[in-house]
Amino acid sequence: MEIFGLSQMESLWLILMIVMLVIELGTVGLTCIWFAGGALVALLAAAFGAPIFLQVVLFLGVSILMLIFTRPWAVKYVNSRKMRTNYEATIGKHVVVLERVDNVRETGKARLEGMEWTARAVRGEMTFEPDEEAVVVNVVGVKLILDKLPGPELRPIDGKSVTAAQETGETAAADTAEEHV
Repeated sequence: MEIFGLSQMESLWLILMIVMLVIELGTVGLTCIWFAGGALVALLAAAFGAPIFLQVVLFLGVSILMLIFTRPWAVKYVNSRKMRTNYEATIGKHVVVLERVDNVRETGKARLEGMEWTARAVRGEMTFEPDEEAVVVNVVGVKLILDKLPGPELRPIDGKSVTAAQETGETAAADTAEEHV
């Protein structure tokens, strides 16, 4: 039985290929495009009179090979063009404090790349004075969350600065451990 001049198997592979392409367009997740390629190869094999067994083997083989060998490359290069949003781009940037940052009094403004932002400290007791530099560690709504810049006098202790460790009382233990080494 022929449909639009195509055999049943040719029609099956053509329909399968179209369905896979439509699903791919709907998901944009590089999930079905590989099976559309396999269906195209199976369609060509059917057009040249290949047996059904060979068509199925070609469909599965080409689909799996395309999935294994081209998907990692495609994911790397298709998703690499993702631009960081303003939110993501601000993390780690240095700012200049314009108005005293005090979480208790709910005050604070900072300048980031020429723009004025509301600012808060990463910890409640921490404050920043005008003209002090700080680093952005987060953005909550339209507020920059700031932390102190690590200075040359600050040594990391288990991922924390000495001053942060002093606040929690960890320096004495760290200094004692260093003396025994």
